[in-house]
Amino acid sequence: MAEPPPNELIVVDDPALPGPAAARNAGARRARGDVVVFVDADVLVHRDAFRRIRAAFDADPELDALFGSYDDTPTATGIVSVFRNLLHHHVHHAAAGTATTFWGGLGAVRKRAFELVGGFDDERYQRPSVEDIELGLRMHAAGATIVLDPAVQGTHLKAWDLRQMVETDLVYRGIPWARLVLEGRGGSSGLNLSWRNRLSALTVLVGTVALFGGRARVVGLAIVTLVTLNRSFYRLLARKLGPGGAVAAVGLHAVHLLTASASVLAAVVAHVFYRRRDPVEPA
Repeated sequence: MAEPPPNELIVVDDPALPGPAAARNAGARRARGDVVVFVDADVLVHRDAFRRIRAAFDADPELDALFGSYDDTPTATGIVSVFRNLLHHHVHHAAAGTATTFWGGLGAVRKRAFELVGGFDDERYQRPSVEDIELGLRMHAAGATIVLDPAVQGTHLKAWDLRQMVETDLVYRGIPWARLVLEGRGGSSGLNLSWRNRLSALTVLVGTVALFGGRARVVGLAIVTLVTLNRSFYRLLARKLGPGGAVAAVGLHAVHLLTASASVLAAVVAHVFYRRRDPVEPA
């Protein structure tokens, strides 16, 4: 039980709504408070989450939005689930502070700022995707102040398998996010687009090519580089999974990074295709 609890609780459970973007917009329209907190159905908020959110907005009248993080104790114990949830936890903790995006899993926004930009884009995003990231980008472009506070935490109840992880990273997250970047709207260097993540993806790509080419020294160098770039994350994996589990999770991390690289390539192809289909008329 949250202490203190929220002033009102709105549960949106309408199968006629096309995806979480529309569901969140519907809930926000019914909300009567000045600050709206979005919580995914598979997130169990910590007892102090709403107290921390209230304190942050009370302390800073210029704050327009704030979002938190998953904690490091996911309920699902399978290695893919633990890896995926700890990855999210680590990325958000490493990027604490001023943000240019948003997270709808556990995120709060002043209702006036939310309405000013038109809420979530429920026409473009009719299934779970990057609708929260896109909202944050629009808010930031409109001059909003957004903060990532990883002390505002929730426990993720979702269980992942490998197929689901790859499909989500490629189809529902990677390609849509890369398309935002190609549109000139998602060029942030925070969260999953940090220089560390970009270098890690490049390192895994080079190492994979070298592996198929039989270049063992390059493969070894790539492994050392990947571990060096992500040593704090891998230490977290080792604490939670033990040495053997951490080694397996490093392999999952490589799969995740390769999927991210594939999503960029697919997004470039899609971007070029759609531009050719819908050419811009000359002025």
